[in-house]
Amino acid sequence: MKTRLALLLAVAAACAPRLLPGTDVKDTPDTRAIYDVIQKWVNAMNARDVQGVLALVAPDYFDDAGTPDPSDDMDRGRLEKSLTEDLARVEGAKLAVTIRRIDVDGANATAELYYDSYYRVQTPAGPIPRRDSDVYRLKLKKVDGAWKIASGL
Repeated sequence: MKTRLALLLAVAAACAPRLLPGTDVKDTPDTRAIYDVIQKWVNAMNARDVQGVLALVAPDYFDDAGTPDPSDDMDRGRLEKSLTEDLARVEGAKLAVTIRRIDVDGANATAELYYDSYYRVQTPAGPIPRRDSDVYRLKLKKVDGAWKIASGL
């Protein structure tokens, strides 16, 4: 009886879909590649590596910040300037991300993330500790066969 139960459990486990580490997202070639992009982005942000972040961004990156006001729109050039300025003022940064879901539709994808970030911002009055956390979405697209961040940073 124990052998039969063990065999049944082994078969059931073998039939379960493989998941990306730390997620409930099915491990497929596309979701794995997107997962890897997100992990590289987190590492680059923690290292305050602007060029490392930009290497993961699509050439036609564009984010309208969810508003109709064009003054807060962010293209790749503005993203580079913003990252350079913002990361220069940040100390002791630690970004942690939990991937909640990844939806792939052909050459486009959306990743829903929960992030938790801790950092200190330099101000004229001295460093100020901050903590931000939220759920948000990154949009990604395939560029020359590789997944790149198209919006959401």
